[in-house]
Amino acid sequence: MNSMLSKNKQKRTLVVFCTILCLLWISAGSTAAAGDLRDVKKSGVIRHLGIPYANFVTGSGDGMDVELIQLFAKHLGVKYEYVKTDWPEIFIDLTGKKVKPSGSTVEVTEVVPVKGDVAANGITVIPGRQKIVDFSIPTFPNQVWLIARADSPLKPIKPTGEIEKDIVAVKSLLNGKNLIGKIETCLDPSLYDLDKTGAKISLFPGSLNDIAPAVIKGESELTLLDVPDALVALQKWPGKIKIIGPISDKQDMAAAFSKDSPALLGEFNKFMKKIKKDGTYLRLVKKYYPFATSYFPEFFKIK
Repeated sequence: MNSMLSKNKQKRTLVVFCTILCLLWISAGSTAAAGDLRDVKKSGVIRHLGIPYANFVTGSGDGMDVELIQLFAKHLGVKYEYVKTDWPEIFIDLTGKKVKPSGSTVEVTEVVPVKGDVAANGITVIPGRQKIVDFSIPTFPNQVWLIARADSPLKPIKPTGEIEKDIVAVKSLLNGKNLIGKIETCLDPSLYDLDKTGAKISLFPGSLNDIAPAVIKGESELTLLDVPDALVALQKWPGKIKIIGPISDKQDMAAAFSKDSPALLGEFNKFMKKIKKDGTYLRLVKKYYPFATSYFPEFFKIK
């Protein structure tokens, strides 16, 4: 009798164990690894990782990159899903890997669930990020500018036609000035060696969208803004800020993909070339950044 009870108990234990394993397997599948093209088509949905920023992701359900990835979803024949993230997590959510610099590469310190298939919200292509993700062909031009309140005694530099000389001229104005930047973004002052200029640098704790208003309110004399954010700020608060000059060379913004998703990246690049040629892309640009073509006419030429 005891032997039969013992066997029944073992069977129940085995059933419970197998059930737990199945649940764990289902749970793991729901957070899915980074989806390459075949996986995205099979799942029937593309997950767009985004951060409310400028007019790329407005936070109200629209934005240039929101519409761009919605069009890409339609191109693939799948549904679109927006997944909100933040700057410290965006590449972790895309790759499922926490990393730290290790010489010229990066070391994976932890593997976590993947939450999206593509990240797009005005992401600047910079070398450190290229070690972690792969970028599409450029989706928008960029450059980092020094911005001041309109009533600042600093005057915009006179462009020389050579960006490096212009950057030197701008940096020469920073000694003793208060300047705010934003770590883990392209507005990080350390990316441009601004600590060597004598500027009094502080890091802004809030959202990128709040930096321009902070300068307008007098919380800092100066700040860094990239092109799209500056264009939005100039349009939103006319006569309140002015551009002093460039802090960086010209840069590119692009959509980011996991290094495990080469086919999805390749299909996105084909899609981008198609909508650039048929005029869809330029219509999106003019809708969300009407002045961008005036500042960067070469970038927006149809090639």
